[in-house]
Amino acid sequence: MKLLHDLNAREIPLCLLLNRINHQRSISYFFAAISRLGNGIFWYTLMLMLPLIYGWQASYVSLHMGLVGLVGLVIYKALKGSTLRVRPYHYSEAIFQNVAALDQFSFPSGHTLHAVSFTLILLHYYPEWFYLVVPFAVLTAVSRIVLGLHYPSDVIIGALIGATLALSSFLALA
Repeated sequence: MKLLHDLNAREIPLCLLLNRINHQRSISYFFAAISRLGNGIFWYTLMLMLPLIYGWQASYVSLHMGLVGLVGLVIYKALKGSTLRVRPYHYSEAIFQNVAALDQFSFPSGHTLHAVSFTLILLHYYPEWFYLVVPFAVLTAVSRIVLGLHYPSDVIIGALIGATLALSSFLALA
């Protein structure tokens, strides 16, 4: 998509600004860890733990999250394969990239898509998780830009898709 490719030049200054903090080792390790956990470890562990915490009825919540996650995976893989937007570190050599990307293209952020959709679903059933999952979802989204793996618009659109999927799933299950 030409629009996304045109956005690269406009968004790269903000990417560079946020990527500067990635040069500090402790911050770099922190965001790398958040990104790695946001790749699924945190969410899948949580889905497995919900029935242990709340009883077998919570299996429904875990299944709900898993199904939305699968739909999200199909959507973001299709978008990445059709838009072919280069990652910020490929666009600008000034972007410091020290974490391997999971795939070649950047649009949209799958980490953010899943973080938002899983957060909204979990909070619908168990709002007491707010203070853990909302900050984690925000840090996951920010990590993708700080690490030089995504543009801000990748993260914003990933969040919008994730929210749309979660909210649509509530309507579909109603």
